[in-house]
Amino acid sequence: MKVLVAGAAGMLGRDLMLAAGNAGHDVVGYGRAELDVTDAAAVDRKLDLERPDVVINSAAWTDVDGAESAEEGAFAVNGTGAGNVAAAAAKAGASVVYVSTDYVFDGAKGEPYVESDQPAPLSAYGRTKLAGEEATAAANKRHYVVRSAGLFGIGGTNFVDTMLRLAETQNEVLVVRDQIGSPTYTWHLAYGIVRLIEGLEYGIHHMAAAGQCSWYEFAREIFEQAKVECKVLSVSTAEFGRPAARPPFSALTSQREHAIELPSWQDGLAGYLAQREAEEN
Repeated sequence: MKVLVAGAAGMLGRDLMLAAGNAGHDVVGYGRAELDVTDAAAVDRKLDLERPDVVINSAAWTDVDGAESAEEGAFAVNGTGAGNVAAAAAKAGASVVYVSTDYVFDGAKGEPYVESDQPAPLSAYGRTKLAGEEATAAANKRHYVVRSAGLFGIGGTNFVDTMLRLAETQNEVLVVRDQIGSPTYTWHLAYGIVRLIEGLEYGIHHMAAAGQCSWYEFAREIFEQAKVECKVLSVSTAEFGRPAARPPFSALTSQREHAIELPSWQDGLAGYLAQREAEEN
């Protein structure tokens, strides 16, 4: 099967390329410089030329706080851009995967969200990602929408990397205790997505690390597993003060009979730390 990855230069895109290749698929990938998803004509040309069987769209505006003051820019990538990719894939006879987020929910449910729960985003970022889900579904009948959460992996800015970097210059960090989710290792997610595209179960899929934790609990686990001495102080979301509102509880689980389940967030962290060390040595 020929797989084309949009956003291939990103944290998840890099792992998708590796996972699809390891699974024996013919893989091509393009970063933003080679494939700007906001340029519909360019996307059409590229997909017409490549004629993939599946397009995985991991291209995204991921700056949650930045989107609050630049919603139009975020929408161009996450919303309109997603529609461009899905429509071009349909014209080329390909199915499409759109990678979405737990931030399409408001966090008021108080327990893990399943695929049939009604989205209600609190932030500009969440609104643009929901728009991308809708645009993808409207443009291509053979679509998969994969919602994940709190991504961390090699080759991109992420929470784990930020915590370890801060610990190099200070002996304590301040982390919110009242936002709970399912932080997910991109390597695990990439393999899950590659398994998904090998089947025909189109529609929305929740695919995040098993279990749930607060960012405070996650930070403590990071330092424990990395054997780094750094004190974690907790703070409320209100006290921390960020431009974008976050859902207080956005852990994800799947209600699908044949759900693709990922390892726990603790296992994901252990895998990432080992990979990070290997890359540095």
